[in-house]
Amino acid sequence: MDLHEQARRLGELQALDQVASPLARKAKELIAPGPVKDVLSGTGLGHPLHPVLTDIPIGLFTSATVLDLLAGRRARGAVNALVALGLAGTLPTAVAGLADWSDTQGTEQRVGVVHAAANVTGTCLFAASLLNRLRGRRYRGRVQGLLGMATLAAGGYLGGFLSYGRGVGVNNAFFQPELDEWTAVADESELHPGAAVMKEAGGATILLYRSGGRIHAIGSRCTHAGGPLHEGKIDDSTLCVECPWHGSVFSLEDGTVVHGPASVPEAAYEVRTTAGRIEVRASAPRA
Repeated sequence: MDLHEQARRLGELQALDQVASPLARKAKELIAPGPVKDVLSGTGLGHPLHPVLTDIPIGLFTSATVLDLLAGRRARGAVNALVALGLAGTLPTAVAGLADWSDTQGTEQRVGVVHAAANVTGTCLFAASLLNRLRGRRYRGRVQGLLGMATLAAGGYLGGFLSYGRGVGVNNAFFQPELDEWTAVADESELHPGAAVMKEAGGATILLYRSGGRIHAIGSRCTHAGGPLHEGKIDDSTLCVECPWHGSVFSLEDGTVVHGPASVPEAAYEVRTTAGRIEVRASAPRA
C-alpha cells in the first residue's frame, strides 16, 4: 500500500473524531473571526500563512541535523543555536496551522490532528535533544534529534497530503473559467434590489447583487472551501457578502477578502445591461 493510500485510510478512521472534533471546536473559540484570525489565515498575503512559516523550523532543524552529522564537535555551538531557533519558530507556525485546521471537517480534520500530533512529537524530541546537548549528553541529544527529524518528516508528508491531495488551503475557485468577453448572464428583470442571484455563464458561477441602482458581480464559489456565496448574508451598507460555511467575507465591489479564513480574492466582473440583459466580463486578472 502506498503512502497516499495510507493517508487516505487514516482520514477514514472515525475514532479520531473523539479527539479532533472537540479540539477543533476549542480552536475556533480561541481563534475567533477578527483581525488575529485574518493574519493567521494569510488574508493579506493572497495565500495561507502557515505554509510560509513551516519553512522556518523545518529549515533550521534540517540544517542542525545535517551540520551535526557532518561537522561533529566543531559545530556544536551552531547546532545548538539552530535547534533553539527552530523551537522558537514552531509556535507561530503551529498557531497559524491551528487556525487553518479549525475550519476543516471529516477526512481533513482527522488527518490534520495526526499531522499536528506528529509535529508536536517531533518538536518535543528536538526540545529534549537541545536539553541533553546543553547538559553534555551529545549522543543522546543526537539520537533524539534524528528521531525528531523523522517524526517531522512524517508530519510534513501528511501536511502535503492535506494541501495537494485534499485541497486544504488552495483556491477552490481557481478552475472557474474567466470571462474575457461580454457574456449575457440574466434578464435584468430577474434581479431585484437587495436580493442575491447566482447565475452560470461560460462554466463560471457568478453572484449578482443590485444595490442603489448598481449591479455588482463576483464569483459565487468561495475561494476558501467552495461555499455558495449567493446563500450567504449580504451587508448592503458595506457591500460585503459572508460565506455561509466558514464566515469568509468578500467585497461585492471588487471581490477582495475583507475577513478570512479565505486568503484569495473572488473573481470580479464588470457589468453592463444591453436590451434588458445583464452582461458581465472579467474586470481583472485572477489571483
